[in-house]
Amino acid sequence: MILAAADTGTARRDAWLDGVNPAVRILLAFVLAIPLLTTIDAVSAGVAIVLMVLCIPLTGIGFGAALRRMAPVLVLMPVAGLSMLLYAEPGGRVYASFWYATISDASIGFAVAVGVRVIALALPTVLLFSRVDPIELAAALAQIVRLPARLVLGVLAGTRTLGLFVDDWRAMRLARRARGVGDRNAVRRFFSMAFVLLVFAVRRGTRLATAMEARGFGAPVERTWARTSRLSRRDAVAVVGALAIVAVAISVAVAVGSFRVVWM
Repeated sequence: MILAAADTGTARRDAWLDGVNPAVRILLAFVLAIPLLTTIDAVSAGVAIVLMVLCIPLTGIGFGAALRRMAPVLVLMPVAGLSMLLYAEPGGRVYASFWYATISDASIGFAVAVGVRVIALALPTVLLFSRVDPIELAAALAQIVRLPARLVLGVLAGTRTLGLFVDDWRAMRLARRARGVGDRNAVRRFFSMAFVLLVFAVRRGTRLATAMEARGFGAPVERTWARTSRLSRRDAVAVVGALAIVAVAISVAVAVGSFRVVWM
């Protein structure tokens, strides 16, 4: 059965989002991100997050998986708001002031808005691209977006090797633990393993580029693709849904009086 699925070039589609073209998913990411990049208020970003969380059942990854994949963003979110908390233009009641830093009502509001906005910008990427098939993505970039075949094949090769990083990291961790050097000085261990992983990535990339060039992937000829990428009504529905999320988020912010453009 596995061989039959591989031969037909079809992937198992359990979620509604699996039927959306990967090129349209890229468009959805831009649609959801651009309004959030041009505004800086917590209400619009918060409403967008709530609406996107309600759409998680359509993605097929589940709430637990989405939370785990958002964990790095949640950990780094306070760092994004710290500069706004300390150095934003003061306003309202001032709670503390030292050197050039001032913590006030305005800076706290900006810090919260930036933190929530970081989540609102990262969440669509997790939901839209967690289950995307690299081969379908490459076909969409070549046939729908009309990108050069050489670039598309490079993106495909890089995407297919991303999973190897996790396997390499796990193998290095087990090897160090087996040698008795994997349970002490976690910070030093992390940076040393990261450097080794970088060396592995460079070597693997060099070998992969040489192999692809030897097999003619860089030849200046018109390429054919094993899978045909098409647009459907579901893609249009997905775009309308993304526009609706953005419209509702901004409308609620305007209604409550918190909407604010970045450059104002």
